[in-house]
Amino acid sequence: MKNNTNDGQQLIIKTENTDFSNVNCPMTNALDIIGGKWKLLLLNKVREECPMRFGVLRKKMPYITQATLTAQLRELERDGIISREAFAESPPRVEYKLTEIGKSLIPVMDILCDWGNAYCRMKVSNRKRTSGN
Repeated sequence: MKNNTNDGQQLIIKTENTDFSNVNCPMTNALDIIGGKWKLLLLNKVREECPMRFGVLRKKMPYITQATLTAQLRELERDGIISREAFAESPPRVEYKLTEIGKSLIPVMDILCDWGNAYCRMKVSNRKRTSGN
């Protein structure tokens, strides 16, 4: 009995691999800027209390290291999502604000928060239903 696997005589058609990042360019661009574990959480905190001082932000996010917080804030500043203002005071004071581009993310964050709340309610509802049997 002959199997249907490729043998040396069969024509193998090689398909071109499409570059994934080019196909998903808008999503890739967005995730390059706001993706990662901390960026959306940082942006959400800054929008809750704008301007946000670095020390306050550090206290409100106790699970992020200072080095990671600084790196994420610098990336967001580099990408034009937040602005940083340093004041020549003693002790030094630094404040972060959403830029106009950053403010355009507010509806996105609202939708993500709404989805997260709905998801949590659904999970709780499903747990109650399955545990009540």
